[in-house]
Amino acid sequence: MTHQKKIYLEESEMPKQWYNLAPDLPTPMNPPLGPDGKPVTPEMLAPVFPMNLIEQEVSQERWIDIPEPIREILVQWRPSPLVRAYELEKALDTPAKIYYKNEGVSPAGSHKPNTAVAQAWYNKEFGIKKLTTETGAGQWGSALSFACAQLGGIECKVFMVKVSFDQKPFRKMMMETWGGKCISSPSNETQAGRDILAKYPDTPGSLGIAISEAIEEAVTDPKKETRYSLGSVLNHVMLHQTIIGLESQKQLAKVGIKNPDVVIGCCGGGSNFAGISFPYMYEKIHGANIQIIGVEPFSCPTLTKAPFIYDHGDVAKMTPLLAMNSLGHNFVPEPIHAGGLRYHGMSPLVSAALRDGLMEAQAIHQSECFEAGLLFSKTEGIIPAPETTHAIASTIREAKKAKEEGKEKVILFNFSGHGLMDLVGYNKYLNGNLHDHEYPESEIAKNLKELEDYPMPK
Repeated sequence: MTHQKKIYLEESEMPKQWYNLAPDLPTPMNPPLGPDGKPVTPEMLAPVFPMNLIEQEVSQERWIDIPEPIREILVQWRPSPLVRAYELEKALDTPAKIYYKNEGVSPAGSHKPNTAVAQAWYNKEFGIKKLTTETGAGQWGSALSFACAQLGGIECKVFMVKVSFDQKPFRKMMMETWGGKCISSPSNETQAGRDILAKYPDTPGSLGIAISEAIEEAVTDPKKETRYSLGSVLNHVMLHQTIIGLESQKQLAKVGIKNPDVVIGCCGGGSNFAGISFPYMYEKIHGANIQIIGVEPFSCPTLTKAPFIYDHGDVAKMTPLLAMNSLGHNFVPEPIHAGGLRYHGMSPLVSAALRDGLMEAQAIHQSECFEAGLLFSKTEGIIPAPETTHAIASTIREAKKAKEEGKEKVILFNFSGHGLMDLVGYNKYLNGNLHDHEYPESEIAKNLKELEDYPMPK
């Protein structure tokens, strides 16, 4: 062997703390607001989340300990390998060194179990018997079903966006294999679902609708033994994912790299992007010269076209108002195959990072992304999830730019998940049946009109 392909950490080297970006933001975060426009108190969130997770949600502590029982489950696949993409570099004839953090090695095939295990553990510790959630492409629903099975004694019910429910039947099968229950959303099982179906019987569904259904089921449990669990967007979810970037820092150090020049992740609600990038934002805040790029679909341009506003996280307006980039909670996306990137809003922490100039945003069409996914599959051998191909497409752009500039940059991206459950999308692309969508600005304006009387964040 002439070169080292994979960089590993010992299990004992797995981080013992998560990193919280909130206290280090140049501008303080705007608080969640209730219907009266006043800040939401932790007690007001108690019917939805257990108090131990609410404490993390509002925490201003920079470092938060990872409980040992959580680490004992994470060690099934963590630390995940950091991989040098030699064959991709060769195909691009680039002087750049490309590294990717392979989160596809988890049991569910993505980064999602990093927070699913944590959330299920904290809920069980609080005495919760059942979790409800939503899922787009099915990665999050699979991860939470897996986590609940690992911990035992906790049920899992997943409302899956209808278009993905139809496109990806094997995801439903994965959830059920782990003991979860998967329902197509909108459904007739909640009032929110019934209202949407009455008004839009042929709707493809959206994450905003599925969130409304999952929250409604949680808060209407007469025994109060059910809580809601979210796979992205919220602060505590971003927190749990930072184990990705923290591991990568230790791994790069093993080959003599203090910081990469470029860090890239795809963006839907923000979790895998935050996971890889937040530890490097800490370095950037303290003087490091790092370009950090969040990549999203043209058909869901939350970071690149949506304003930074207060909006609800769901269609039925059951969530508090969050200060975030939002296309409007009534946004219904085109049925692109990157189902995990079809959310109308962006994590408040990621939105704040964009506002404060800690990162930049790109939108890329799905045809370019699938082409990037095919090149990665042929060179590195792993078929990436459609979501992940957005990060790969951006990485390819940056590698080509490094060649044009004649610079030996170090590029790090998060390989957020494999695409073995997403082959229908690849098949459609290869057969010429996959088309690009650009969400019209007129539709964004129409969605945002309803929010004109909402308070504005600082």
